[in-house]
This record gives sequence, C-alpha cells and structure tokens, in this order.
Amino acid sequence: MKTALRNVRVFDGRQLLRPGTVVLDHDRIGSDASGAMAVDGAGAVLLPGLTDAHLHLGGRSALERLVRFGVTTALDMANAPPEFIDSMRGIRGLTDIRSAGTAALAPGSVHSHIPEIGERGLVRTAGEAERFVTERFAEGSNYLKILIDLPGPSPDRATIDALVATAHRLERLVVAHALSYEAAEVAQAAGVDALTHTPLDRPLDRTAADRMAAAGRTLIPTLVMMEALTAPSTSPQMLAQWAMPGASYDSARASVAAAYSAGVPILAGTDTNTDAESAGNYSFGDSLHHELELLVDAGLSNVDALRAATVLPAACFGLTDRGVIAPGRRADLILVDGDPLHDIRAVRSISRVWCGGVEHTPARLAGQT
Repeated sequence: MKTALRNVRVFDGRQLLRPGTVVLDHDRIGSDASGAMAVDGAGAVLLPGLTDAHLHLGGRSALERLVRFGVTTALDMANAPPEFIDSMRGIRGLTDIRSAGTAALAPGSVHSHIPEIGERGLVRTAGEAERFVTERFAEGSNYLKILIDLPGPSPDRATIDALVATAHRLERLVVAHALSYEAAEVAQAAGVDALTHTPLDRPLDRTAADRMAAAGRTLIPTLVMMEALTAPSTSPQMLAQWAMPGASYDSARASVAAAYSAGVPILAGTDTNTDAESAGNYSFGDSLHHELELLVDAGLSNVDALRAATVLPAACFGLTDRGVIAPGRRADLILVDGDPLHDIRAVRSISRVWCGGVEHTPARLAGQT
C-alpha cells in the first residue's frame, strides 16, 4: 500500500521543514503521491525511526517492544550464539538489527562469566586474534566488540592491537567497551572506531577528547546505564563488579560534555539487556527516550540529541538506507506531537510508528513498564 502523509513537519537532520508531504511506498520512502491513501499529519513532527546504538537483544519480544517506542534500528553490542542473533534478523515490520556477535574478552574478566558469551569470547594472546576476528565475521557479526575491563582482567595491549588491526584489514568497525579513563586511553591507542560507555573514575579531559575528534572516533555514552550503575540504590557489590569504587555519574556526564565540545559524534545507546541482575530499572525502547534527555542534560543541543539517534548512527555504522527522510530510504518513521527541537521530551509523544513501511500502535511512554 502507498500512503501519503500530508501536512507533516519533517526533521531533516538539522531543522524542521515547513509542512509538506512524505510518501510511504511499501517499505521505502517514495516521491510520487498518485494513488496513495492520504493521512493528515495535522502539523505533527515526522522523525526518522530511532536507533539504539548499544543494547543486548533478548529475542523477538525485544524487537516488538522496541518498535512500539519508535526504535526501528538496534545495534546489538554482544550476543550469542549466532543462531540466536540470526533468529532476530530481517523480520518484516520489526526493528532491524546489526550485531557484534561474540565480543572479545579476557579470561577472568567479569564478562567471561556470562553464559553463552564467556567461553566463546576468550582471546588469551595476540596470536589468537586473527582466528577470533575471522570466525566472528564468518558467522555473521557486523562489527567487532572488544571488552577492555581496566582496571581488572582485560586483553593485553598486544592482543587489543592485533584484534583491531585484523578487523580493520577486513574493513570492519571496532567498538571498545571502556568504563574507565585507562580503558579509554588503551582503546584510543589501539585505534578503535568507537568507544562505548564513558569513564566513571575520571572524566575525559580536553586532550583525550581532542584525540577522539581528530581520529574521527565516535562515542556511545550509554548514560542510562552510567546513571544506573552509580545510583544510590546500586549495591557496593554490583558497583565493584561492573564499574569501580568511587565511580561517579558526574564523570560520565562531564566526559560527554568534553567529547561534544571537541566535536566528537555522540550516538544514543542504552546498554539495555535482559540480565536480571543488571543495574537499573529500565527496558527496551523507553530507555532510549531517557537517554536522549540525559544527553541534553549533559550539554547536547536538542538537534544533536535527535541526530544522535537518527542520522549519526546510520552514518557511523554505514547504514546508508536510513537515518534521514528521503526518497529511496527505508520507510522507518515516527510521528510525534509537539516540537522536540524545543523540548526533547516531545519525542515521547508518539502518535504513529512505521518500520519498513509497516505501521505499529505506539507505546504510551508515560507510566509504561
């Protein structure tokens, strides 16, 4: 079916355009409204479907929930086995995914104890790096994830360097988990493409932020998780296991501000997962809306917060068929009431969602569990 959304204000990645018409032609955005069913948008704002740039999917139910909150693309940052990931790929009308598959990690690290991932992800020496990386991409991983768990058991510098070099030789992106300043420094020295999380022990300083910007690296802060890890209700045991003593949300927030000021692209990601022992009380979909609010609180403009969940993750991860509203792109769209350029919370007021041209009933964010 072809649908013409009339009288909608399109967010073009920089501003809201004057009211106009956008055509949905099956699973793509079209240019010819002839023969289309007309839908009056009543002056509402039309955004590209949102991307959560860091989560850990929990099956089809996670995709069904994500799409109802307007999240039409999900970048899974570690999951296993490959058959489980494949079961979530390419389901018509549901959130489209990319995945790191099994992440590279060190023996004895906190992540090595996670079922399905721990044993598969072990990389003990630099000599094992090439085999590990080629196996991951052969089984369908879209990019490489390295867990740099400093302080604590982590792959050594030579192993991290070898992992990055192999992935880059294969022209694949590398994302590094880094919760400390030391881990971020090691990741940068190795030449990773993106850092996920933000240091909780001390903020990124101007030198580190400028180095990120000069190298063209991106930052996926996952402030939702950083906030949860450092909340007063978080037990000392969990804080010690997943972060470090003295961890502070202020450090994470200041790191985002420093990176943003230096011109580092900031992507919206949440680290939402299905681990019953994970910090925080949030879930797939609604967590991304809170992340947008935390990014604005950390200093991003409303425009750049929207870009963090639309055009930037598409550009940084090479997803050239989405992220903007233009003919030929995927028909991933959300219609919202209010002006998110004036108040980022307006993104919560979703009236309609389309994912690959399939319309979904949106979730009510207020009070949604």
